[in-house]
Amino acid sequence: MDITDFYDTFFEEAEELLADMERYLLELDVDEPDSEQLNAIFRAAHSIKGGAGTFGFDALQKTTHLFENLLDHTRKGELRLRRDIVDTFLETKDMLSDQLDAYRNGDEPDQEAFERICQTLQRLALEEIGQDLESGVPAVASPQLAAKPEPEAPVEQGAASDSDLRVVALLNVGEKDRQLLVEELGQLGEVVAQGGDESCYEVTLSSSVSNDDIEAVMCFIIDTDQIKIRGADAGEAPQAAAPAAATEVAEVQSAPVQAAVEPTPSASSAASVKTDSVKTDSAKPDSEKPAKAKAKAKGGGESTSIRVSVDKVDQIINLVGELIITQSMLDQTVSEMDNVANSALQNGMSLLQRNARDLQESVMSIRMIPMDFVFSRFPRVVRETAAKLGKEIELVTEGESTELDKSLTERIIDPLTHLVRNSLDHGIEPPDVRQAAGKPRTGKLVLSAKHQGGNIIIEVIDDGAGLNRDRLLAKARENGLPVSDTMSDDEVWQLIFAPGFSTAKEVTDVSGRGVGMDVVKRNIQGMGGHVQIMSKPGEGTTIRIVLPLTLAILDGMSIKVGNEMFILPLSAVLESLQPSREDLYAMAGDDVVLKVRDEYLPVVAVHEALDVPKAKTELTETIAVIVQGEGRRYALLVDDLVGQQQVVVKNLETNYRKVPGVSAATILGDGSVALILDITGLHRLSREKKEKRRPVRKPALEALTNEELET
Repeated sequence: MDITDFYDTFFEEAEELLADMERYLLELDVDEPDSEQLNAIFRAAHSIKGGAGTFGFDALQKTTHLFENLLDHTRKGELRLRRDIVDTFLETKDMLSDQLDAYRNGDEPDQEAFERICQTLQRLALEEIGQDLESGVPAVASPQLAAKPEPEAPVEQGAASDSDLRVVALLNVGEKDRQLLVEELGQLGEVVAQGGDESCYEVTLSSSVSNDDIEAVMCFIIDTDQIKIRGADAGEAPQAAAPAAATEVAEVQSAPVQAAVEPTPSASSAASVKTDSVKTDSAKPDSEKPAKAKAKAKGGGESTSIRVSVDKVDQIINLVGELIITQSMLDQTVSEMDNVANSALQNGMSLLQRNARDLQESVMSIRMIPMDFVFSRFPRVVRETAAKLGKEIELVTEGESTELDKSLTERIIDPLTHLVRNSLDHGIEPPDVRQAAGKPRTGKLVLSAKHQGGNIIIEVIDDGAGLNRDRLLAKARENGLPVSDTMSDDEVWQLIFAPGFSTAKEVTDVSGRGVGMDVVKRNIQGMGGHVQIMSKPGEGTTIRIVLPLTLAILDGMSIKVGNEMFILPLSAVLESLQPSREDLYAMAGDDVVLKVRDEYLPVVAVHEALDVPKAKTELTETIAVIVQGEGRRYALLVDDLVGQQQVVVKNLETNYRKVPGVSAATILGDGSVALILDITGLHRLSREKKEKRRPVRKPALEALTNEELET
């Protein structure tokens, strides 16, 4: 058997364990640490060490070995936690991630960084507990230990000692794995005796570690059905008189690493398709767990989840997309037939359409992962950034279970990180300033996600000072941007996304260089979304990101311009109406606005922007579709509304090239190609073409404001 076949599984599971480790470290209360969290961190380190040893990843194994020993002292209460110690643990976790990435790429980890983290852990152990981590031999006694010697408490006859004797039976385990397992058991306690053959090799272990912990760290190497743990004989263990239920074998049904730590979604190149979820209840007494696990065993021992490559899922989604296109072609052909003579065919097509839709939704749900995958990264970001800025920040996350397409969650992380750091640096004031303004010293940052129609709304909310309108306008004029005092607040807030725009008084290592926010906006637009900003001086700022749930399939409205068919994303369409002459107003040059319920909307003639021939040119004969893009509303003039349909999105830039005003393409039921319009890009393209056609005018001729138009 080639052991390298299991590399990908190890890398993915180790990455999930490291993500859990970071989450537990950030949640730790340094004054009163939770023992379950400490045990979970210890088990994660131990599982990674076992796998690293199996695959020969020496640097990773040694680092986790030292880290694991230090964690063991911590959970036993011998090492008292402080914030700087937790920071060291987080630094070690980062080093483990770097080492894992190096091995994943077929490289050796950075030797200098490896030696540095080992020295850091050893120094911490010597200073705090006076012990060498590798040998376990006490070095120079630490002041804490010397100042408070604790006499060893006598053990009463018949009472259970801290270390209990258990017999661990290894069934059908080869010699190589057996040696590794015995070494692992030696890390959990003292191996008192061992012996037997390959069919049943028994190890008598003296350890205070629970049966669940022993089984969890061994499951990385062998299966659960190859492990049997029972109490020692009456002459060997003080617990021989314990109830029989406490000595039965706990047969855990979950996957090996899942039994150790409940995993979170990882950023690896595989998606986990879950059919059910099984959680072990670590809060129950040990005597209750075997009976519960034994009851589960009756239901079968198969795993509750499988790992599937994202490429395979994408291939299925593409095939489903082609199926929907074929179904649309058949549906269009059948619709032209006689309903009475072909009623059976009509019924069959209706059933096919319903099943195709259900299949598409089921397949798309495989790619959907919860926003917790994104939000779980930010406690660390907020903690470190707040420490650099000297601010006190409380992070609140809402809607972690809201699901989004995997490709979008990976692409939204960087823009969201920049927005969070920007809120911490520019938005939330220092503690003294907040206190002087009558606010709590601790600022509040909220990350929320929720579904709204066919979109997902992600918000970054802070209770800081808010945006300063006058300061933004002054900075915009200084940068040469075209601004005016009559601009609405929404337009002023959007100035922060201008390239090179920054109101920071000094450059820091957090922000203030005037780069990034324009990239944030561009990246979000590249995902088919837009950014909105709401701000109140002295109360805070909300930055809202609106994204489609997926980029693969969307609900669209078919429109006709001339002889061409186009698709508008249905989520962007607000309403449609027939424009009347009295609601159309001519602006400077050939600009036109449409009055809709006391709001003046820029008019974009699709045939002019995209040079479509044989289209209607008389404005009152067209249909105005009111759409929204980037927080602004526009009136698109089209010839006809054809209807609503579900379309498969094809990337035009990948297959052809980037086309202004167009975001993607699709294939219609008759086999023709229809372009999916980009609302904001179409308005920009229309303005550019008008500017080219517009002759040079006198400076005195300016566009009328809404108030002047009403007058």
